[in-house]
Amino acid sequence: MAELDSAPELVEPVMVAAFEGWNDAGEAASAVIEHLASAWDADELLALAPDDYYDFQVSRPRATVVDGEHRGLAWPTTRVSVARPDGAPHDVVLVSGPEPNMRWRGFAGDLLSIARELGVRRIVLVGALLADSPHTRPVPVTGITSPGALRGALHLEPTTYDGPTGILGVLHEAFENAGLEAVSLWAAVPHYVAQPPCPKGTLALLRRVEDVLDTTVPMGDLPEEARAWERGVDELASEDDDIAGYVRSLEEAKDAADLPEASGEAIAREFERYLRRRGRG
Repeated sequence: MAELDSAPELVEPVMVAAFEGWNDAGEAASAVIEHLASAWDADELLALAPDDYYDFQVSRPRATVVDGEHRGLAWPTTRVSVARPDGAPHDVVLVSGPEPNMRWRGFAGDLLSIARELGVRRIVLVGALLADSPHTRPVPVTGITSPGALRGALHLEPTTYDGPTGILGVLHEAFENAGLEAVSLWAAVPHYVAQPPCPKGTLALLRRVEDVLDTTVPMGDLPEEARAWERGVDELASEDDDIAGYVRSLEEAKDAADLPEASGEAIAREFERYLRRRGRG
């Protein structure tokens, strides 16, 4: 594990983590960390020792060659950065990298130690999965929270998944068992357009991250990129009658399932979120 030379003074820091690989359908989740690091000009704090957690025959280092000259190797690793958004109630600790290949419990323990040293009391774990979700509707984001009361406060739909997990599930349990708050956010990316990027999925996750952090995230060009992505999928679907019919069936199922949500309470909640963001903008 990389050691902190000195822990920076942070204001009520929240850790936000995403990992490439199994937990990252359409690279929608890892793009959240990239976006936040860029929008908030994050500074890298440390990188974990890659030999401890990566099988280099699975997660291979990348060689850089320019004009036939070797410029070095980039080893797979987990990087920890710090962002201090202007006017936000929290500083943010960003964690990103490929999903570790081995020693997950040791990895979780090391990340927990870093979080404690930095004064983190809540971790937000961001993931994306492939699902029967139509690209023409808002990308569903479900969640798991510890303690459970957080889910109601954040107005999160519960995750119903029960099965094999990745590093996000391991980290959620590790932080929960240590008495820290843990929030896992999962975006349902349409499985028939799994090729990255998926800006609509990234945007949906960022909206939820805004709620958890209680601050506004500068979205930049992402909303337009999400609209362009949807238009592009529309065009592809229109060229294949089978895909177009499949999308319509997904839309009908989604609309029928969401009908109870079209209540006055749900509309009021979304309007409240909109006003809150405008007030911070």
